[in-house]
Amino acid sequence: IAFRGGVINIGAEGQLFMGAVSVTAFSVAIGDRLPSIVFIPLALLVGFLAGAGWGAVPGFLKARFHVNEILSTVMMNEIAIQLLIFLLSGPLIDPKEVENGTRIPQSAQLPEAVWLERLAPPAPLHTGIFVAIIMAFVVYVLLWRTTIGYRIRAVGQSRDAAKYAGISVPLYLMMSLVLSGGMAGIAGAVEVMGVTHRMVEGFAVGYGFSGIVVALFGRLHPVSSIISAVIFGALLVGGDRMQRAVQVPSATITALEGLVVLFVVSSDIWVRRRAAQRKAGSAALLAAVISEPVEEPITPHEVTR
Repeated sequence: IAFRGGVINIGAEGQLFMGAVSVTAFSVAIGDRLPSIVFIPLALLVGFLAGAGWGAVPGFLKARFHVNEILSTVMMNEIAIQLLIFLLSGPLIDPKEVENGTRIPQSAQLPEAVWLERLAPPAPLHTGIFVAIIMAFVVYVLLWRTTIGYRIRAVGQSRDAAKYAGISVPLYLMMSLVLSGGMAGIAGAVEVMGVTHRMVEGFAVGYGFSGIVVALFGRLHPVSSIISAVIFGALLVGGDRMQRAVQVPSATITALEGLVVLFVVSSDIWVRRRAAQRKAGSAALLAAVISEPVEEPITPHEVTR
């Protein structure tokens, strides 16, 4: 959403953390007092709101003070990491860790009512995959079937043109980061509800940055990003198993992700240059045709002379 709105959201990592932390605190506080049919949607909503709130900070700075969103989102990532460490070492630490004296930085386990059910135990695949697919189609409908989405894409295509069309550019720049942060917050909620079932230090490290790669590989389209997410998920899982089986360095997978980004960006630049060259060639040909002198026709009177 952010890329379509013309802003670069590097803060998905921090937004994901905040979504997961908020869901953890909410779920532990509620306990077993709610049924799953109510608890799970509420937890996902909490994750969305937490991620959206974290994305609203750089969004406001961008819209109001023209602060570079790359710098602000990277700084927000660092703040989220330090906040996560603080919470897991103090307010959110598992009481059992305090009693035992181990003080491992992790939260208490989430109530089972908020867990996302596994589809094929003991495999870690869970019903969160359906949440991801649903959210991808929600984003598609939002961007291509609503007025808000049209305005976000218009701002992303040309801020000047959008401004002349009467669209509030600062508002939709901020909205792009808010909605993008909300989606990252849902991702964090799904991870803690479906995989770890508690917050731990080092939770989902790198997932936010992998999401950027997936979005670029999917050509910034939510539906095609489903396919790219499956490919990269297989790449990450395969890399983890290769590391255990044949001691392949984990940095190899990171290098592959970097190469994919390089190829995607390079191909995009090449396509744009080719389009610009064709446009320039067409313009030159048109100018040559227009500037070519036109011979005046000979009249019968001139022939008689």
